[in-house]
Amino acid sequence: MTVKVIGAGLAGCEAAWQLANAGISVELYEMKPKKFSPAHKYKGFAELVCSNSLKADRIASAAGMLKEEMRRLGSVIMECAEKTKVSAGGALAVDREKFSDLVTEKIRSHENITVIEDEVTNIPDGNVIIATGPLTSDTLAEDIKNITGDYLYFHDAAAPIVTYESLDKDKVFFASRYGKGEADYINCPMEKDEYLAFYNALINAESAPLKEHDKEHFSKDNFKVYEGCMPIEVLAKRGEDTMRFGPLKPVGLTDPKTGRRPYAVVQLRAENSHGTLYNLVGFQTNLKFGEQKRVFSMIPGLENAEFMRYGVMHRNTFINSPKLLTEHFNCRKRENLFFAGQITGVEGYIESAASGIMAGLNMARMLQGKDMVSLPETTMLGALSKYVSDTTVEQFQPMGCNMGILPSLPERIKDKKEKYQVLAERGLSDLDECIKNF
Repeated sequence: MTVKVIGAGLAGCEAAWQLANAGISVELYEMKPKKFSPAHKYKGFAELVCSNSLKADRIASAAGMLKEEMRRLGSVIMECAEKTKVSAGGALAVDREKFSDLVTEKIRSHENITVIEDEVTNIPDGNVIIATGPLTSDTLAEDIKNITGDYLYFHDAAAPIVTYESLDKDKVFFASRYGKGEADYINCPMEKDEYLAFYNALINAESAPLKEHDKEHFSKDNFKVYEGCMPIEVLAKRGEDTMRFGPLKPVGLTDPKTGRRPYAVVQLRAENSHGTLYNLVGFQTNLKFGEQKRVFSMIPGLENAEFMRYGVMHRNTFINSPKLLTEHFNCRKRENLFFAGQITGVEGYIESAASGIMAGLNMARMLQGKDMVSLPETTMLGALSKYVSDTTVEQFQPMGCNMGILPSLPERIKDKKEKYQVLAERGLSDLDECIKNF
């Protein structure tokens, strides 16, 4: 009894881990290092492309709640993230390479997992979990398309990375918003005139052209981007103050040099555990590399910044899951074919990994003759599972974890923090009861 898992990203690794720990033999297929997607560069498994942050870590937040659920479900990604984390205030961020290396080591060393370094071009027969991500290779994508019909598309982007030593330390300061956690962020404060000059340069900067294979799906008037990974230049074009209410918001920060809140603030977050590299938070971009250097060097403290990686944009692909999948992440028309990760329309690192847990857990239970698991809708993962399988959804779009997808509380709580805490406690309690019945 063997399961073929296609793709060793976050979702594929979680699925393989669940299956292997259930005593089921796994063949994990990964095309790297023989072949890389347009966005992937590192040879290891579970490569983080857009950001090194796994979002907020406090339980009374959607991301924190989901991560705690994953821990209770035996997540290998959460275990490795804890061991390779870097300082990031109230968020869980990791050293990308150390994180990938640790996940790779744990997966390769499991006695029930055989790693096959090869590209899969057709959906295999038998028990299969497809976790190839939003950048599925063209040949396999065509075969998937034969089952699912037309794909849905959107674009997302990655932010640039700069060296710490190249920053002007006289112009920046370390602090976390509202003083949460340690002073883990480098803050680049802007006065109004500096912000306006930066804003005007940004909205008039030249973007990189679309790849040839994307042009048939996108035009100037039909260009979809996912809100969570929106290019900073696209966000800026929505209005002069839009960035100041988004990634450049100054609230909760005081410039020690002036003793007051800046007009706008660009934040940098540690990219590795040594603190030698920092990424520009919220600065996903599709500007030409030369334009990134010119415009982002206008940010106070980044005038002489050394860019170790420029931002890039790539197309993401996902299937129309409400028409195709059950809440267990298997196909309605082929029970032993599961999908996991961003290809299902869950959006984000931890959401993708969590869906892999569900796919692996339920494939294992199906093969063991047990009922598949439906998590309570009061849990974040249960709510996400139901969202991607909801047949009433007509215009399906990627969904990340958020408190809005959870059922309402019986009592009305005005204070948002208190409300989120109660929602999280309810969901985790319900999850514990569900786990008792596994």
